[in-house]
Amino acid sequence: MDFISRHPALKPDSAEARRFAEIYRQLGLAWEFLALQCRHCGGWRKLRDGKFACKICGQIRAVKEQWLLLPRDGRKIIGRHSIPNSKRTFPNRKAATVVNDTIDFHGAKLNVEVLNLHRSKLFRSKDILCAAERMVRLNENGVECRLDGHLITIELRKHKRGDMPPYSHFIWELPRKCLEKFPVMLEFDKRREFTGLTIFKSDAGRSKRKNRSRK
Repeated sequence: MDFISRHPALKPDSAEARRFAEIYRQLGLAWEFLALQCRHCGGWRKLRDGKFACKICGQIRAVKEQWLLLPRDGRKIIGRHSIPNSKRTFPNRKAATVVNDTIDFHGAKLNVEVLNLHRSKLFRSKDILCAAERMVRLNENGVECRLDGHLITIELRKHKRGDMPPYSHFIWELPRKCLEKFPVMLEFDKRREFTGLTIFKSDAGRSKRKNRSRK
C-alpha cells in the first residue's frame, strides 16, 4: 500500500493515475477486512495524538468498526447484551440512545433498541419522562413480537392508521363465547404458575377447514 500511495503515476490526472488509485482503494478494502480478523494480541502503540493503534493491523482502540466479519456456518455473534448505562436524564430520544440496531436475518427482521432516561413530548405539547429501557422487536411474515423489561407483546396483524384500535382485556373478564374464538393455549406447571402460551395461526386453521370441506 505504501508503494502504491507514493507511486509517481498518482500525481498527474491520467488513466494510469486512476488505475493506481483504484488498486490502492481495493488494497485498502482488503486490508480492512483482514483487520477484522485481528485479535490485537501484539499489543498497542501510542500515536502522536495520544491515541493507541494495534501494532499488527493499525486499528485505533475504542473506534467502532464499519464492517462486521461473521462465519458462514455456526453461531453468529454481533455486539453484547447492552443495557441502559447512565442515570442522567437526556433531553431527547436520540441523545439517550445506547443501541438502535436492525438486522434482516434469513427473512426475519430483528431490532434491538436500548435507551436511557429521556424527555419526550406527549401529543407534541406536554413534556413527559420516558424510562430507561431495553426493547427487542422480532418481525416474521407480518407477525411482530415485542419484549421489554415489563411486557411481552405479540401482534398478529398490524393496526392500520385511522382504524379503531384493538380492545384489550384480561382472560377472566371475557365471556366463554369470546374465548372460543381465540386460538390460544395457556401453559402452566404443576403449581399452576403460568409458564407460557401457544397461539395457533388463523391461516393454518382456514387451510385445514378448506381441506376438510373438499373431502
